[in-house]
Amino acid sequence: MPSTPPTADRRPIERHHHGDVFADPYEWLRDKDDPATIAYLEAENAFTAEQTDHLTALREQLFEEIRSRTQETDLTVPVREGDWWYYTRTVEGREYGIHCRAPIAGPDDWTPPALPADGSGLEGEQVLLDDNVEAEGHEFYSLGSFDVSSDGRLLLFATDTVGDERYTLRIRDLKTGAALGDEIPDTAGGALFDPSGRFVFYLTVDEAWRPDTVWRHEVGTPAADDVTVYTEPDERYWLGVGLTRSRRYLVIEQESKITSETRLLDASDPTGEFRVVWPRREGVEYSVEHAVIDGHDRLLIVHNDGALDFEVTDVAADDPQGPRRTLVPHRPGMRIEGIDAFARHLVLEYRRDALPRLAVARLDTDPERSFTWHELEFGEELFSAGAGGNPEWQQPTVRLGYTSFVTPSTVYDYDVASGELRLLKRKAVLGDYHPERYAQRREWATASDGTRVPISLVYRSDLVTAGDPAPLLLYGYGSYEHSIDPGFSIPRLSLLDRGVVFAVAHVRGGGELGRSWYEQGKTHTKKNTFTDFVACARHLVDTGWTEVSRLVAEGGSAGGLLMGAVANLAPKDFAGILASVPFVDPLTSILDPSLPLTVIEWDEWGDPLHDPEIYALMRSYSPYENVHEHGYPRILAVTSLNDTRVLYVEPAKWVARLREVGAPVLLKTEMSAGHGGVSGRYESWRERAFELAWMLDVLGVHGQAEHAHA
Repeated sequence: MPSTPPTADRRPIERHHHGDVFADPYEWLRDKDDPATIAYLEAENAFTAEQTDHLTALREQLFEEIRSRTQETDLTVPVREGDWWYYTRTVEGREYGIHCRAPIAGPDDWTPPALPADGSGLEGEQVLLDDNVEAEGHEFYSLGSFDVSSDGRLLLFATDTVGDERYTLRIRDLKTGAALGDEIPDTAGGALFDPSGRFVFYLTVDEAWRPDTVWRHEVGTPAADDVTVYTEPDERYWLGVGLTRSRRYLVIEQESKITSETRLLDASDPTGEFRVVWPRREGVEYSVEHAVIDGHDRLLIVHNDGALDFEVTDVAADDPQGPRRTLVPHRPGMRIEGIDAFARHLVLEYRRDALPRLAVARLDTDPERSFTWHELEFGEELFSAGAGGNPEWQQPTVRLGYTSFVTPSTVYDYDVASGELRLLKRKAVLGDYHPERYAQRREWATASDGTRVPISLVYRSDLVTAGDPAPLLLYGYGSYEHSIDPGFSIPRLSLLDRGVVFAVAHVRGGGELGRSWYEQGKTHTKKNTFTDFVACARHLVDTGWTEVSRLVAEGGSAGGLLMGAVANLAPKDFAGILASVPFVDPLTSILDPSLPLTVIEWDEWGDPLHDPEIYALMRSYSPYENVHEHGYPRILAVTSLNDTRVLYVEPAKWVARLREVGAPVLLKTEMSAGHGGVSGRYESWRERAFELAWMLDVLGVHGQAEHAHA
């Protein structure tokens, strides 16, 4: 006989807002210093382990499938920066990466060295940082900052060994290997050297975990002497600090969900005062890139001032608030996401038809400055392409990444002068993977208000037949204008090779179809996210892709809110729901400005503390507050004790409430991890194997994976 599910004590605490009274029986679980809280979480873990014990063999099989398909000893394509090629290696049996570099052959060496077939290091390799060594003795490890000074002599790195995303920054002499005395605790990620290597710029967070202060640290001096460069007083804004590719300007970015402001400082004067590019104006977002055009310093500004899907404006660097020139005009339906400037070319990144794309314009052969853009073409219906790993101002190539649901992650160099796209590496998939056995396609569901919602699908074409319902996993997110783009996954093959269809519902609240798609799924229109997902599920059933008894939904973080809302809205439409680090008690969190990130979130969800209409709206869809006594599907909630983004208490309370109404729910809490879950690659594979085994059990798929022979 199975044991009785754990039950949490009911200790009702009344919440009073806008005339509404809510008696919350499980808010006491927020106190993780209370032994009763830890005891409850551990009891839930024990119950989950017992209830999934019959899946032990399947979990191990799935883990071995993931491992056997992965090239465990491998290295990334080297990226040139200064006089070195930088790359990261992994070694079979080790959880973490090893960060290395090797010298370039000469100043004109822009061709990455050939990668050793055995995954070993390059000739002349120098190990900069071995994450395996740094992680020794810790259950969790994460690297939050990593930068090398311009002269290649010093390394700064910052690590988190708890999971709360607060990093200790250190500096190492790469010539001697010795650690310098510089040690700065409790920094945010993203620290960097200024071009001289004399100073480090870094961020710290306030009590609400908002990066609010930029500091300047002089190498070799006590952290107590560090100088406050800028503090952002508005609690809706967070900060970032960086350096333009030209290394001409240091940059401070101040962003809220709907408004931004940028400050620049000539990098030759790192102790000087940053100046504002465009003063912030409510609802106007912009980002800045430095370019040199016709010998003049220009700022390329991607903004939405009168341009819903953004445009690119060109202004003088010494007079950014002066005359503007439109470089790339606004085009409805083409969401411009960024522009990169190099000495002789520009790269534009944007999305059209729910796919991310990029185009290149040459500066050295464009005397009229007409900026003729060449869009890079790829031969698949669904794909993702974007620039990345391009730190050098003078480089003649554009490094880009490409992937699809059936094409493993691929790295190219695009030669701007010749137009040649050179394949540098495609991620190895060991064993019997043959991409021609897999198919990807686009479907469209019709939402309740008539809006057409895209769905992406991938499946084994020899195992899935049109009109013959198959087991199906439907994934969704739908917040923050974050798009779920086509991408390859080795763990997903374990589903596809068992005849499971994987589908993504590109619901409103994401950014797949431009800024309006996002606007139609936030604040007052947030419920569109939930109803869109249900419409996608019903479309897949109605068109014969699957049936309710063989349909599992998955989402994480804000996508976990989607899962909780869908569980209440349409419990009979799913056989199972997997909610990872789920934001399922949003109203309690967004009502409390002292909690991490709450005030920042008001621009995304609305401000229920001061707006009774928003309060009522969130009250109507909050998963925790809308649990009812109706038949729920099987639910698995996964969370982490040290998560600072979605606190463990949200899924813990939700599960306790679901238990009251007899829902078949399990809770698994990682007791030493953060928002991203466990940190090592083998541990993360085991975690994913646990989730996949649970899904397959819900779907009624227990057999071996089918091999795809060429």
